[in-house]
Amino acid sequence: MKAKIFIAGSGGIGRAAGLILGDSAHFDVELYFGDINAEMCDSAEKYVNDNLVSKISIHKILMPLEGATEAMEKAIANCDIILDCLPGSQAPRMARLALKHHCHYANLTEYVAETNEIIEIAKDADTAFVLQTGLAPGFINVLANRLFEDFTSEYGVEKVDRIGMKVGALSKHAPSPHFYAFTWSPIGVATEYLKDAEIVRNYKKIKVPALSGRHTIIIDGDEYEDNFTSGGAADLPDAFAGRVKDLDYKTLRYPGHYAWVEGALTTIPHGEDKIKSLENIMLENIPSVEDDVVIVYASVQGKDKNGRLRRKEKSYEIYPSTIGNQRLRAIQTSTAAPLCEIAYMMMTKGWKGLKLQSQIPTEEFLNGKIVSRFYGNY
Repeated sequence: MKAKIFIAGSGGIGRAAGLILGDSAHFDVELYFGDINAEMCDSAEKYVNDNLVSKISIHKILMPLEGATEAMEKAIANCDIILDCLPGSQAPRMARLALKHHCHYANLTEYVAETNEIIEIAKDADTAFVLQTGLAPGFINVLANRLFEDFTSEYGVEKVDRIGMKVGALSKHAPSPHFYAFTWSPIGVATEYLKDAEIVRNYKKIKVPALSGRHTIIIDGDEYEDNFTSGGAADLPDAFAGRVKDLDYKTLRYPGHYAWVEGALTTIPHGEDKIKSLENIMLENIPSVEDDVVIVYASVQGKDKNGRLRRKEKSYEIYPSTIGNQRLRAIQTSTAAPLCEIAYMMMTKGWKGLKLQSQIPTEEFLNGKIVSRFYGNY
């Protein structure tokens, strides 16, 4: 299958997506890397083609901070898909360009307001717009939906008591006092720690403050703490309305980290930008690392038709892997692989208009050849 794909953002996830697509047997790809930094575009081209057995055609497009240049418009018009790996604040801009030039569009962002804006943009589109299709939101939501399908089918019920979704992008080692190291965007971490989270309680969708629901959980024998963070639930609070009593998404961390963050927040003076201030505090104290692990856990709990309490659950541990000559971090593959799987599905399924995470075909996605390469089969 021949596909011309515009990857907006040539950082860690964008270039990982380019490498996965270039290495995939499903695609004969021509890539366009777009970025505000010309050196990043050059680096991404080198990153992909230096590590593939067979080089692919790659174009580099310098993007402005706002709007679009003539060269950028021309490149997008020549493409089949935009894979948006830019910061979430840029998502509506890229979605409008996809609509204008009749491209399929997929993004990664957990930002709620921007997602709602794109829902309006995409409602009459003649191409597919798949939103929030990375790791969390993304893979975790499709996994939870699949567990719900299995639970209701096996136990003969239509409603469940609880759906839980948890993901942690973690370093393999985490010394005190913060018990953490950055494996992805610091601003993304600060944002999800401070923006409200959407959850379901007693069949009603509500908003709760981020970091207001810390608990301990053991997954595959290892102890973690979870807590509410923004964006990870995607559209599931609406999609499961009336069918689940309680639903939430939480981020996993090593014990001790959330207590450190709570302490850091108390040092931010009143009136300052809390997200930026927290990001700065974390950057001063927490290092970035390459050796990472991603923990994924979802569960569905409720009573079967005979009144017996049941739970279905599934967990994954994703570690760094190698494509061609390049070692990719776990956060790169676990985020980019779902995006690339969706690109393949958009090209082959004839989708049009908006497609949210609750609407992704669970079997085909979870066992898709790109996703299963890094996650394993469901």
